[in-house]
Amino acid sequence: MSTAPSQLRFEPARIIIVMGVSSSGKSTIGAALGRALHAPFLDGDKYHPEANVEKMRNGIPLTDEDRWPWLEALSAALVEAAEKKNVAVGACSALRKAYRDFITEKAGEPVLFVYLDGSREVIGERMAKRHHEYMPTSLLDSQFATLEVPDPDTENVLKVPVTDPVNRIVTTVTAALPQHKSFKRWQ
Repeated sequence: MSTAPSQLRFEPARIIIVMGVSSSGKSTIGAALGRALHAPFLDGDKYHPEANVEKMRNGIPLTDEDRWPWLEALSAALVEAAEKKNVAVGACSALRKAYRDFITEKAGEPVLFVYLDGSREVIGERMAKRHHEYMPTSLLDSQFATLEVPDPDTENVLKVPVTDPVNRIVTTVTAALPQHKSFKRWQ
């Protein structure tokens, strides 16, 4: 069975954000998608102010007030990258609808969110196996508590299962983006 969408249900976008909770694979999928589209990839983790990094490193969940400057910096960088290459890919948790709306508003154009959908159990197993500079496993519950699952009927989103292999997710996303040329040598 194909996971490719049968019809385009979202607006075409130059800015694509791979989103989901920590350890869902945002950076891995985002980088692979960037390669497939021959597009710049911006990892949202690199746009956090140091105060945010310190809070997370100490196991303290971020608040909305902590996130707004981070989301603004990432949004501006994505717009700039898309201006240069006509497409840009980012990785950003974008857990709440308000964050996704904010990013879209700052972009001033449609943004496609690729939601990496996975259960608490699957994500927990992944998180336990990886080392992250500042995201301890103790914050996973707060990630799921904050998550407002995007609704494809009301948001510009493409949902993909985190359990699919990277190449299948990339193929699913690029197949849904006919306006962008994908390159076979993405891997």
